[in-house]
Amino acid sequence: MRLLAAMSGGVDSAVAAARAVDAGHDVTGVHLALSQAPATLRHGARGCCTLEDANDARRAADVLGIPFYVWDLAERFRAEVIDDFVSEYAAGRTPNPCLRCNEKIKFTAVLDRARALGFDAVVTGHHARLVDGRLLRSVDAAKDQSYVLAVCTHEQLTHAMFPLGDSTKAQVRAEAARRGLAVADKPDSHDICFIADGDTRGFLTRKLGAQDGPIVDAASGETLGRHDGSFAFTVGQRRGLDLRRPAPDGEPRYVLSIRPVDNTVVVGPRELLDADVVEAGAVVWTSGTAPADAFDCEVQLRAHGMTSPASVTVAGRNVTATLHRPQQGVAAGQALVMYDGDAVLGSATITAAHAAELAG
Repeated sequence: MRLLAAMSGGVDSAVAAARAVDAGHDVTGVHLALSQAPATLRHGARGCCTLEDANDARRAADVLGIPFYVWDLAERFRAEVIDDFVSEYAAGRTPNPCLRCNEKIKFTAVLDRARALGFDAVVTGHHARLVDGRLLRSVDAAKDQSYVLAVCTHEQLTHAMFPLGDSTKAQVRAEAARRGLAVADKPDSHDICFIADGDTRGFLTRKLGAQDGPIVDAASGETLGRHDGSFAFTVGQRRGLDLRRPAPDGEPRYVLSIRPVDNTVVVGPRELLDADVVEAGAVVWTSGTAPADAFDCEVQLRAHGMTSPASVTVAGRNVTATLHRPQQGVAAGQALVMYDGDAVLGSATITAAHAAELAG
């Protein structure tokens, strides 16, 4: 097969490309230039898309003896991922930019261009498995990335390859060292790649401007503090509230909801975070079709969250998951990913979450 290997400059993508070469495929490496200022986006393990990363990817391609190119997708990344991230927070939702990047960049923009150039599939270093067309979790639970790949359609997955899904991260690093790849010990990127200093609140404030507003108690309606922008908060948050007055009962307060219309953050006791009904829209079924109009499965509601057994009902492009045990801190804008064991059934974007007694 003629394969395009997306090479970020990290160890995972380098080993994924190497395995594709070993399997006898005709492999070409490509590095995605996603930053409009590539020298500014790495602080240790944070950030990506620096000149260092491009050079690391090129050196890995040289070791493997494969052609290598750089594709400039910075403008599309800004529009599809960064601008979306900002607008979602401004609307009171909590987005997952890695998920959006997979959906809009790696498996739409890159895959579409690759197919147009005659490539059969795109190879990435994601830790996930594809077995008989089904997307499955990685054998390394700590590194599993099936959650952020669950936005991929069945058609996209038929033109994708994830060679690392049967290996642990330790095995990948050891293999890179054996192959003489200089990135064997390179730290993993983490957090949000385009916020290199890790200060999400500061980034959003620079984009949206400070917007003074109240932090109010859900039960009493009292104003307990002030904030500089409701966009800086997410459901379930406790730290950074800077409450000037204690709650009437003296207990800690958590963010229960965000109201961007009047720039208000509503806080309350932890037990009010419990949600066992989760509504979600824009569903994508990785097999191409829904398993049934109603079915039981496991759902995961955040990238590094635990799964919960649930009963799911389907209505067109919307799903409602009734959790068999409540979860806390379920935030609109995150993905609800449905699993049958290790296999991904599909994903949808969370629009609302509440306790069952509030339904209707």
